[in-house]
Amino acid sequence: MPTLLQVDFPYQGPWGEDMHTAMRGLAESIAQEAGLIWKIWTENQQTQEAGGIYLFSDRQSAEAYLAMHTARLKSFGIPHVNAKLFSVNAGLSGIDRGPLRGA
Repeated sequence: MPTLLQVDFPYQGPWGEDMHTAMRGLAESIAQEAGLIWKIWTENQQTQEAGGIYLFSDRQSAEAYLAMHTARLKSFGIPHVNAKLFSVNAGLSGIDRGPLRGA
């Protein structure tokens, strides 16, 4: 069953295009993660937060990624990572144009 992972954490920049430049290699690495269907990168400069919304093909892949990603963020000096996992109702999401290709 498709699993959605929501992650956010304190972040002090860079933002926008500078973030794109700085994080491109990381984004390319994330694209290769087992079970990842897509990721939407999120940022809020006003609240000094960043994160992402991920869709994985299954819960096991999402949980494995979350464990690895949390450790990676902590190694970057980010003290706290907020995360939530959700099962996806593909039928209802399809009605509302949810991008579930490959799920």
